[in-house]
Amino acid sequence: MSRFCVVATWDDVPHLTELQKKELWESVPLHEREARAKGIPTMGSGAIYPVEEERYLCDPFEIPHYWPKAYGMDVGWNRTAAIWGAWDRQSDTVYIFSEHYMGQAEPSIHADSIKARGDWIPGAIDPASQGAGQRDGKVLMDEYRKLGLQLVAADNAVEAGIHAVYQRLSAGRIKIFKTLGSLRAELRLYRRDKHGKPVKENDHALDALRYLLMTGMIHAMVEPNAWDDEVDFASDARSGTTGY
Repeated sequence: MSRFCVVATWDDVPHLTELQKKELWESVPLHEREARAKGIPTMGSGAIYPVEEERYLCDPFEIPHYWPKAYGMDVGWNRTAAIWGAWDRQSDTVYIFSEHYMGQAEPSIHADSIKARGDWIPGAIDPASQGAGQRDGKVLMDEYRKLGLQLVAADNAVEAGIHAVYQRLSAGRIKIFKTLGSLRAELRLYRRDKHGKPVKENDHALDALRYLLMTGMIHAMVEPNAWDDEVDFASDARSGTTGY
């Protein structure tokens, strides 16, 4: 016997007016909207970042040298990830422009890759790195600092970090280069379980993104000796809420 599946969206039913669809959309929890309105299945209790990719993806471009930069870093033997951001102060938009995503490599390998983006760029690292390393008992933060990385311990308030990322994504104040395949893949899969807790799978780049927004951008720096006659340095005022 042949089987097939038909998906009907709110736009396919004639009895719903545009006003009714708008009211229904606003009444449904964010993580259920795609499933309820479009019949798109979700895992667990739904996507944590239910924002259309078109709202935050952008084509790569050369980052102006006067934009402050920083990165967030999540460490682990199976996967170490780093995510770089640059802050356009005039629009208060953080552009995510580069990623490091590698597993089963020594700290020196990760450090060389990270420094290749600019060894002057400060980073916010997974606070767990202040404890013993996964393999040899060394304190990873100290080891990475000895390898030349400029690091501070990140704020790991998970729900606050998720909220900060979601606010910027939904407001269009995070833009992600289309070339960042690992981060994009994790964004699509990131979800809550049946208890409403974030599923701790495939989230290394997303943890690094949280560290970047919660801590890294507060320490973001402009490239040494960078200058531009057209820059309005009066726009350097930092937010009292985010610190950047």
